[in-house]
Amino acid sequence: MSAPNKLCVIWSSGDPDVARSMVFMYAHNSKRKGWWKQVKLVVWGPSAALMAKDESIQSSIGPMKTDGLILQACRACADMHGATEKLEALGIEVIYMGEPLTEMLKSDEWAVLTF
Repeated sequence: MSAPNKLCVIWSSGDPDVARSMVFMYAHNSKRKGWWKQVKLVVWGPSAALMAKDESIQSSIGPMKTDGLILQACRACADMHGATEKLEALGIEVIYMGEPLTEMLKSDEWAVLTF
């Protein structure tokens, strides 16, 4: 079995310090420095509410998108937090994530990291 070459970062924390000092830093550098072939950042749970209301958090998304990160959000969570429209306006793909996450977890191509 070969090692995974794709990284999915599940960001569920509503704490802005976790976003800035760990999640965004690692996910962005992973893509920019080529540590992983593909990097996906998934906004899930309370992080959807934080992303929708915090402009400093929102401003971090642009550079990550420019550098090729895949940005997605869980639609069920975004709807629950009233954040769907805002996340879509930021250019984040908002989809139901249960099946895609299950497929990544079952695959030997993906490593999944959760914060």
